[in-house]
Amino acid sequence: MRKKAIFYLSALFLVSMLTACAEKEKLSDGTELIDKDQFVFTASGEFKPFSYVKDDMTMTGFDIAVGEAIAKELGLEPVQKRIKFKGIVEGVKTGRADAAVASHTINDQRAKHVSFSAPYYYSGPQIFTRPDSDIKTVEDLKGKEVAVAKGSTYAATAEKYTKNIKMYDSDITALKALSTGRHDAVITDFVTGKSAAKGGFDIAGQQLIERSEQAVVIPKDNPVLLKRVNEALDNLRQDGTLKKISIEYFGEDITTKPE
Repeated sequence: MRKKAIFYLSALFLVSMLTACAEKEKLSDGTELIDKDQFVFTASGEFKPFSYVKDDMTMTGFDIAVGEAIAKELGLEPVQKRIKFKGIVEGVKTGRADAAVASHTINDQRAKHVSFSAPYYYSGPQIFTRPDSDIKTVEDLKGKEVAVAKGSTYAATAEKYTKNIKMYDSDITALKALSTGRHDAVITDFVTGKSAAKGGFDIAGQQLIERSEQAVVIPKDNPVLLKRVNEALDNLRQDGTLKKISIEYFGEDITTKPE
C-alpha cells in the first residue's frame, strides 16, 4: 500500500509539473505566449495602490493599469492572473503567466531565474515607524523588531541592520500591524508606505535607505517578448501614458528616473 501511495503522489507531482510548464504558442516573430491573442500578466493583489482586489475579485491598481497598457501596445488582450507575491517569480519561470507586472525590484538573485524589462518606475526602501518612535535611521534599528513582506527584497535590507525580523504576506498587512502597535518598524517601498499613511495608518516615514528600479518580469527563454515589452514601455513613456497612470494613482510621477 505504501508503494502504491508513493507512486500515486509521484504521478500527481509529475502531472502538476507538466501542467505548470505547458508549451506556449509561438508567434511568427518568435514571441511565445500562453495564448497567441492574450498577454497573461500576474500580480499579487496584495500591494495597494500597486495591485489590489475589487469587490468583483478582479485586480486594479497602478501595476494592473501598466500591464493593461503594455497589452494594448502589443495588440493583445490583457488577462490578469493573481499569484501571491512570494510565488510570482517561480510562476513566471514555470509558465503560469507570460509576465509579471508586480513591482519587482531588479536584483541579481532574481536575475538568475528570470529576465527584467527596462524599469517602469523608480522607488526605494524606507523605514516606517509609529509617529512617536525614536527610530530615525538604520543605525537605530539594531536589535529592533522589523516587519517586512515575504518574497520582497526588503527582508535582505532589514537583515543588514537587525536579526529580529517578522514576515507578513504583504507590505500592507505589515504596515497595518505596525500602525496598531506591533513591531518597532517596517521596511517597505516608500510609495507604499506614504500611501498607507495618507490612507489613515498611524505611521511616519523615516530614512529613505536607498533607490531601486522596478521592472516587468519575463521568462529567460522568451527574449522576443522581452524586446517587445521594452519597446512598449518606451512608447508608453514617450507618449506620457506611464506618467498619466502614475499621477492617477499617486498624485505624482514615479516613472521618471530621479536625478
